[in-house]
Amino acid sequence: MKAVLALEDGRTFACQSFTGPGEAFGEIVFNTSMAGYQEILTDPSYCGQMVTMTYPLIGNYGVNPEDMESDRIQAEAILEEYQSEPSNHSAAETLAEFLLRHGVMGFEGLDTRALTIHIRKAGAMRAFISTIDLDPQSCVARAQAVPAMQGLDLTGAASTKKPYRWLNGQKAPMAAADDCLGERIWRFKGSRPSLAAFDFGIKHNILRCLEAAGFEVIVIPASTDADAVRAMAPDGIFLSNGPGDPELAVFAARTIGALLDFRPMFGICLGLQLMALALGGRTYKLKFGHRGGNQPVKNLVTGKVEITSQNHGFAVDAESLNQREIQITHLNLNDLTVEGFRHRRLPLLAVQYHPEASPGPRDAGYLFAEFRQMVANFQAKEIKHEMPGV
Repeated sequence: MKAVLALEDGRTFACQSFTGPGEAFGEIVFNTSMAGYQEILTDPSYCGQMVTMTYPLIGNYGVNPEDMESDRIQAEAILEEYQSEPSNHSAAETLAEFLLRHGVMGFEGLDTRALTIHIRKAGAMRAFISTIDLDPQSCVARAQAVPAMQGLDLTGAASTKKPYRWLNGQKAPMAAADDCLGERIWRFKGSRPSLAAFDFGIKHNILRCLEAAGFEVIVIPASTDADAVRAMAPDGIFLSNGPGDPELAVFAARTIGALLDFRPMFGICLGLQLMALALGGRTYKLKFGHRGGNQPVKNLVTGKVEITSQNHGFAVDAESLNQREIQITHLNLNDLTVEGFRHRRLPLLAVQYHPEASPGPRDAGYLFAEFRQMVANFQAKEIKHEMPGV
């Protein structure tokens, strides 16, 4: 089915839909990963975006329930050359069937290399794609009417509405006995270190990694305030990835600021940006963002280079950080943007990339163990302070 992709700067591409009639819009971005289209589609950080994959094939290994990074497809559309017959023993359905079931469009038959080069030169931009309106000028006008990503707070849309436990690799609803919504207190049960995980658009594999690191995890809505977190009395706090402009998530940054000296805290991607804002820093929009499973990052503490998985369109302004209080620990080797920092005095750790590596390399998996040790060290200090005579 014929379609037209139009960008806000007037560039148009003829293409076709492999999921039937429809329209889609959002910020158009590209991802350089060679595999992992299902994880990319279901990553909440792609909320409000259309994704073009630079690898020339998509759909060739199908879709299966185990590779979901959230409960649904989050991206607005995906573009690449579609393979309708998957070759994979674990495939439960084709990509087209998966997209249709979630009401999301898929497009092919366009020069994705030319589109990617254009985005690299001109920057990520608003786009509109349609099988119904095939007039290029009309589609460009509709692309120009799409809300810009800079200026959008999407954390509320991507977040869970109710708290839940993450147990044995999956969601576990809160029981009435430990879900005191009237008091906004959600209680931990086990003997493992407890973790309150803010959901700004959290990926399932992050939760798997946190559980594997030894934490008892309760996932809480982005709208949870600092008093509710203090009442939970967790051993640590996690700040998740997510979509949108970090500087518009004012409530989240204010809540994080109120908790900076409460418990050890670990942030990933948007979590890093929100922590930086809470510490007085600033963020800015990257020209075309970092999205892919092959991004080189230098660990300034060890001197090692890590190959990382990334998905972000905003970055922290290094000059805005108080260098006396904050140590920048990781830098992107492509453009020298901030990829990680620690606080010199408080137990705060954050990285811009995705150490859970789904999809992507596993060079940065050590960070979950480092955070677990940070929590253990904090607990030891707390016990020492509570001992009589100490």
